[in-house]
Amino acid sequence: MRRRARAVLFVILAMVTPAALAIRGGDACASVAMTSRYTFEQTFGTAIRLIRVDLGLKITEKDESAGYVLFEYTSPESGKSVHNGSIEVVRGGETVHVAVQLPAMPRYHEQMLLDSLVKKLAAEHGEPPKKPAPPPADAVDAGDAG
Repeated sequence: MRRRARAVLFVILAMVTPAALAIRGGDACASVAMTSRYTFEQTFGTAIRLIRVDLGLKITEKDESAGYVLFEYTSPESGKSVHNGSIEVVRGGETVHVAVQLPAMPRYHEQMLLDSLVKKLAAEHGEPPKKPAPPPADAVDAGDAG
């Protein structure tokens, strides 16, 4: 059991250490993020279509089960320069967390991609599902009494 715990600890440290070093070194990649009320499948699929179809960018790697897309980003400002970018989609309880990273570009490029994703989600899927209202407290009590 201890051997397994050590292995798990090693994996966790291996994953956290590069991020900690990047933050400490001042080279941390900024990103913009949002919380989406659309489903994971809607959000991930729409992000893929935004990158590949709408923007015509090259997807270099994607993994739906892990919730990420890596792509090559070019902007009119950078000419033919290609910059690596990523979109991460993480399942939550009733929401989905979306983060966009373009480390070599100014932050507004990340925000532009995120804003485009929000608009595309609404255009393709309509309004996101509403969070169900909790039942009134007295209705719950009445159900327990009978």
